Amino acid sequence: MVSEPRTKASAALGNWLDDYSAPAGVGDLYRDAPEPVRQRWRAIASGLAAISDNDPSALQDLAARHIAELGLTFRVTGEDEERAWPLTPIPVTIGATEWEGIEKGLIQRARLLEELAADIYGPQRLVNEGHLPAAVIAGSAYFARKMLGRGPESGHFIHVYAADLARGPQGGWRVLKDRVRLATGIGYALENRLAMVRSTDTLPSDNHVRRKAEFYARLREGIAADCTREQPRIALLTPGRFNQTYAEQAHLARYLGLPLVEGRDLSVLEDKLYVGTIAGPKRIDALWRWVNTNALDPLSFDARSQLGVANLFDAWVAGGLEVVNWPGVEVLESPAFSAFLPRLCSFLLGERPLLPTVATWWCGQAAEAATVQRRLGELALLPAFDEPVEMLPSAAPVAGRSFEGEARAALVEAIGRRPMDYCGQEIVHLSTTPTVVDGRVVARPFTVRVFVARGADGTWSVMPGGFARISMSDDLPTSLIGEGDVSADVWVVDEEAPASPPPGLLTQEPPITRGTGILASQAADNLYWFGRYNERAELTVRIVRSILGSSMEVDSGFAQKGDAKRALGDLLVMWGAITPDTAKRPYPVLCGKALSEDTLPGGVTTLLRRRMDVGLGLRERFSRDFWRIVSRPTDVVEIHLPQNLLSRAKRLTEHFSALAGLVSENMVRGPAWCFLGIGKRIERALGTCRIVAQLIEQDGGFDALGTLLDLCDSQIIYRARYLTGPMRNPAIDLVVLDPSNPRSLAFQLCALVEELAALPTIREDGLPEEPLRQARTLSAALEEVRAASVDGAFLHSIEQRLLALSEEISGRYFLQFERDEAIGRSLLG
Repeated sequence: MVSEPRTKASAALGNWLDDYSAPAGVGDLYRDAPEPVRQRWRAIASGLAAISDNDPSALQDLAARHIAELGLTFRVTGEDEERAWPLTPIPVTIGATEWEGIEKGLIQRARLLEELAADIYGPQRLVNEGHLPAAVIAGSAYFARKMLGRGPESGHFIHVYAADLARGPQGGWRVLKDRVRLATGIGYALENRLAMVRSTDTLPSDNHVRRKAEFYARLREGIAADCTREQPRIALLTPGRFNQTYAEQAHLARYLGLPLVEGRDLSVLEDKLYVGTIAGPKRIDALWRWVNTNALDPLSFDARSQLGVANLFDAWVAGGLEVVNWPGVEVLESPAFSAFLPRLCSFLLGERPLLPTVATWWCGQAAEAATVQRRLGELALLPAFDEPVEMLPSAAPVAGRSFEGEARAALVEAIGRRPMDYCGQEIVHLSTTPTVVDGRVVARPFTVRVFVARGADGTWSVMPGGFARISMSDDLPTSLIGEGDVSADVWVVDEEAPASPPPGLLTQEPPITRGTGILASQAADNLYWFGRYNERAELTVRIVRSILGSSMEVDSGFAQKGDAKRALGDLLVMWGAITPDTAKRPYPVLCGKALSEDTLPGGVTTLLRRRMDVGLGLRERFSRDFWRIVSRPTDVVEIHLPQNLLSRAKRLTEHFSALAGLVSENMVRGPAWCFLGIGKRIERALGTCRIVAQLIEQDGGFDALGTLLDLCDSQIIYRARYLTGPMRNPAIDLVVLDPSNPRSLAFQLCALVEELAALPTIREDGLPEEPLRQARTLSAALEEVRAASVDGAFLHSIEQRLLALSEEISGRYFLQFERDEAIGRSLLG
């Protein structure tokens, strides 16, 4: 028996389940569960009630808060902005006995799909002997003819596989969809569990919920075992940050310790794949692709692809590259294939399917086409090869009964013209599960996506749980999270605490290393510009605060005069934060526009958006706390209220300070940290040159120099050193020449030298890289200068040398391609 805490909250949640009801005639996961599993359901529900003080809405808010902290997002097809990943706080709970049947069925299915892939791209015995129509293969846009006769050296076409499962009214499970092209959701399954553990503390372990970590270790071990080198380098190939599941790919890469790369990061040399890094090209042994086969190599497949790598085909054919999953296996995903899987299982494996496929009829056969047309009102219609066809504009199933009159006649006529393009499929009546909707626990239909991976010994293992998709509508189930749908963690519960798993390769103690992994040139580029955009935005905010009035000025007994304010306004115009016309308006309006400007290149909103753009390509490299701050939405500025403006500027200053603190205290001092710092130092040095040049030309003297000290956070140290008010040479020395002042120009140059010196070199002659040589020369030149000789011309020359250094850094370390970010090159010059 499972004990339940006897608290008021748990008793109330027990009442929720007592009152919980599912529609008649529909299977329900809680109602149909055997008594031991029902007790687990109630124990879990009691624990959730205790956590949320018996309030389902509070439970939902708690889950949403942890999702936000983890930075979990997704993008709906057709939308530019990401959405928060939708997670319901009540897990889908399945007993060990029921799960055992699912596991056996999926392992059998993975074996079957492996055999099918090997035959399709090998001897093609199934087609030659009449077991499978050739059109089922050739009709798919995913059939890669060029892969015929070119299988992996390991003999493993599939390393990771996903299946969408539906539970029927009688409790039986069936496969809705096989997914061998992309195991979408495998990262979200991990993040769902992490969010639930954060929300529920020890509740999963108290209820003997199986862990998922071992599955990911086995997946990584399995890929590594098929590589030819002893310590292989595995990379995850992403289509880029605009992909619908990019956030998932980034989280997955971070968890598994894989470099996240795009096609432009990679190149093929002598039939080997390399990633361009700041230390030169580094070999890639295995590529976990999240890109379709036809986009992998523009020279061998689709010449229009901008996602792939030229000559990548040659690398995997030569045997020096393991690709996960093997190119071309996605041909197995088509609904047309599903119609033949039961008989193919019997033929290839000599076994009856343990996990049936949802009944499917491919209209490419006369008898099946007649059946579909006769039962049109009972079945769902969908394209046979996951591509839109006449009357079916998407790959999603459509109920046949929804076609009436002329539409029905047009559909029948279309099927008659090209029957091979259509499939009929039974309409699945999904079981329901308890979930939270609008503060109430109600029954909603669900599907489960489960993942299977090949281990180092070649055997298959099933992730204990996967993730569930809970539908908020009565539409037919599809494979993607849609409008209003939510996900749920899937908990597989044992009656007793599970035994500790045997140690795998990744759980044994590895050799000690202090490396930080490779840093791809594109990632270094993004880090550099992230640092520059962030620093420029902070400088602009500092100027706004200075114009509006700072606490230091109040303490010192003087208010900033108009000349200094006008000089700062001109500076904002100079670097594109406001227009010349805006500079003539009242200062609150001017400052409000500088903060809210989203069209000019130097506005704070523009800069933060640009920072976010490059930051999305670095998500797997930043800590969760750092990314949560970066991605937090910014509020709207009311430009006519000075007090709101000052408050907004102060909050932004706190935002930048928080990021600086996280970088300083939490980021390993490796190349990634260096490039983030290099971008920051270049931008701060350029900004200091412009600010000093602008203010020392003012006649206000005392007022302008006070403003300069305030902008450079140097008022306190100036007062500690000098008993007088701000004077030219002491102020110039402090903010330009003093290497101990972290805001001075000299400090930035010294830091640049240190960070550039810490980067790896590709020179074999022992001489410094050109960017380091230039930085040392510039720093040495500044050491020879005295404050009295610092003027506008001198600062302008330093600025030009800094811009030249920036170009030299770009040419040495970054990929060279035409930027779509004109703002990047226009910053400060």
